[in-house]
Amino acid sequence: MGLSWQQGPLSAGAIGHFLTPEPLPERLLFAERLRRRMRVRFDDTWIADSENVVLLHEPGRYPVAYFPREDVNEQTLVTSGKVTHHKDLGDTAWYAVHAGGRTAERAAWEFTALPKHAAELQGRIAFAWRAMDAFYEEDERILGHAADPYHRIDIRTTSRTLEVRLGDAVIARSEHPVVLFESGFAPRWYVPRADIDETRLRPVDDRTFCPYKGLCDYYDIGDARRAAWTYRDAYREVDRISDLVSFEPDKVEVYLDGTRLHLEPGQNVIAHGVDRGLDVDEVKAG
Repeated sequence: MGLSWQQGPLSAGAIGHFLTPEPLPERLLFAERLRRRMRVRFDDTWIADSENVVLLHEPGRYPVAYFPREDVNEQTLVTSGKVTHHKDLGDTAWYAVHAGGRTAERAAWEFTALPKHAAELQGRIAFAWRAMDAFYEEDERILGHAADPYHRIDIRTTSRTLEVRLGDAVIARSEHPVVLFESGFAPRWYVPRADIDETRLRPVDDRTFCPYKGLCDYYDIGDARRAAWTYRDAYREVDRISDLVSFEPDKVEVYLDGTRLHLEPGQNVIAHGVDRGLDVDEVKAG
C-alpha cells in the first residue's frame, strides 16, 4: 500500500476516512519532493539524474517520479506528436526515448497545460517504469515502482497460538508465529516451517513480486488453490519472515487463540497497477 494505492487514504478503496465536516473531492492528487537522488538508466546510458524529483500520488496508481528537464538528457527524448488529456492535469505530451541503438516508444511524458494549482509539475518529465532498463536511488536499484515514503512494514513476534486447519486435518500449529503489519493492510500471520505439516503443502509453479518484500512462492493445500505463500528469501529489511509461511483465511481455516480469522477489508492485494504490470520479469532483468 501507499498513500494513494491499494487501501491508502487517497485511494478509491480507502478503509479509513478523513474526519472533515464537508466531503472531500472524489479524487485527490498529492505531490511532494522525494528528497532522494533518483536516476534512470536506458541502454547503458544514464538519461536522468536528479536530487529534485517530485513524486506524484494519484488515486489508484503507483507513485510516479517527475524529473526536472534540466536533469534529463534532452538528446534522449524524441517528440512523438502524440498528445492525450489527463482528467486532472490537462494535456499530456508523449516522447520516445532513444539511446545507443534502442528506442522505446511512448516511454516518457510531461504535462503541457497544467492548472495553476499543479504548477509544481511544470517542466518535469516522467518515464514509463517498464520501458526503462532500471531506476535507482543513489547506487541501489529500485524495483516495481518509485518507493512510497508512506509505506511501512512492522514485524512482531508473539506468544499467541495460531492453528491452520483444512477439514479435520491440522496443517499448522504454532505458539510463536510472527505477525506482519503493512500500511493499509490487515495483519498477516507467518508460521515457522517446523510448526507446519509440509506434506500438505503443494508448490505452485507461479510467483509474484512485491517491491517491499521480494519474490513470493505459493502453495495449494488439498483443493484450496494458492492457500499459502512464502518469501523464501525476503529482502533484508523484512528478513524476519524469510521462509516462513502465511495462510489465506478465506481458503483454509485459520484460528488465533481459538478464534477463527476471516478475510478483512484491506486483506485483498491488488497485484497489478492500472498503469503498468508488476511481475517477476523485472526482478529477473537484473
